[in-house]
Amino acid sequence: MREHTVKAFDQELDELKGSIGDMGRLAEAQLTKALDALARRDSDLAETVIAADQPIDDLELAVEWQATQIIVKRQPMASDLRQIMVAIRIASDLERIGDLAKNLAKRTRALTDSIAPSVVTGVGRMGQLALRQLHGVLDAYASDDAERAIEIWRGDQDIDNVYNSVFRELLTYMMEDPRTIGYATHLMFAAKNMERIGDHCTNIAENIYYVVHGHPLAGERPKGDVTSTMATDFRPSDE
Repeated sequence: MREHTVKAFDQELDELKGSIGDMGRLAEAQLTKALDALARRDSDLAETVIAADQPIDDLELAVEWQATQIIVKRQPMASDLRQIMVAIRIASDLERIGDLAKNLAKRTRALTDSIAPSVVTGVGRMGQLALRQLHGVLDAYASDDAERAIEIWRGDQDIDNVYNSVFRELLTYMMEDPRTIGYATHLMFAAKNMERIGDHCTNIAENIYYVVHGHPLAGERPKGDVTSTMATDFRPSDE
């Protein structure tokens, strides 16, 4: 980003970007803990994830306030205005990622140690992919790396493909043994949460590209082959 004659303007933009970085670190930590809680069926850890969601929400409000103050004081144009508007968009995506991590923790509370580890392996694998996407896109934002953002954008189809596989696997469990319907349903919601986190990372990647180049990323999003109507319509709440 170019430097401005008024140094305070640069400082304000840096602080705005720093707030996004803080949000990203909190969201990444929340997702990491939620996945750990799921892998170990640790209800206590899940509760800490649920309780720690508020700071991300507070930071989203702080970002909106900072952005509004900059617009009012500096009346930015061109690349400066893009940077500010993109910060607001990214803050919204990170807040949703925090909500999805919280939702994953809530699902974990309903699972028991009696579930075979292999049943949750697929969801855990999705989670690690989503976590890697989140970490990568935050690095891309911090360094204004549009090429890295494109890599994240293209990688979303990997999460989609694993989601389709996990969905079918869990559906098979339920068909073969109705006793598994309860926990398999919770795991389906958990898997959908991971797929949606991937979508939010893709949103962020597109916004990074936009702020760097000044125009949207061309082409349709690379999505995995979603062949199940149920899979496409299975929409959990973020709350």
